[in-house]
Amino acid sequence: VGGEDLSLRLWLSRAAPVAGQAAHRLGAMNAELIVTILCGLAIAVGVAGTIIPVLPGSILIGASLLAWAIWGGAGPLGWVIFAVGMVFVVAGMAASAVLTGRKLKQHGIPNRSVLIGVVLGVVGMFVIPVVGLFVGFAVGLLLSEVQRTRDFRAAVRSSGAALKATGIGILVEFGLACAAASTWIIGVWINAVNG
Repeated sequence: VGGEDLSLRLWLSRAAPVAGQAAHRLGAMNAELIVTILCGLAIAVGVAGTIIPVLPGSILIGASLLAWAIWGGAGPLGWVIFAVGMVFVVAGMAASAVLTGRKLKQHGIPNRSVLIGVVLGVVGMFVIPVVGLFVGFAVGLLLSEVQRTRDFRAAVRSSGAALKATGIGILVEFGLACAAASTWIIGVWINAVNG
């Protein structure tokens, strides 16, 4: 009985640290997996947010990339993915603002008209479910332009130009947000293969 007891104690003394290390690795892996899943969901919401103004957009993507770099367990790869993804995020936000602003100035549309469009867009969001934001923005922009130009046809042309400019800006930001999301997906794959 004494020999068996000694053998069992010896086996347990060797097995316990290995089991503890395995449990620690499993716990870390689960936390990193949860962080990766949550970041992926947030990035998806961010990409949708570049098209649907009610949702957070590019800023959420950047925050998610940062969170994955810090807590995703990818090490230096996480920071490289964060840096590359942020280049796309910042480029998308800047391009959207510059392209939209330039087109609005080319057509002589004042910021006041855009502001009125935004205000009526917010009101429309509560009055007409789903599409109220877009309808309200377009109607507010048109009404402001009719008041400014005193010519309905000219107001329709300038409002159409403003809507096209806004649409182009949204599409550019969406495309670059997709590029940032794709960068993150590639990073997750590389981390999974090398992890």
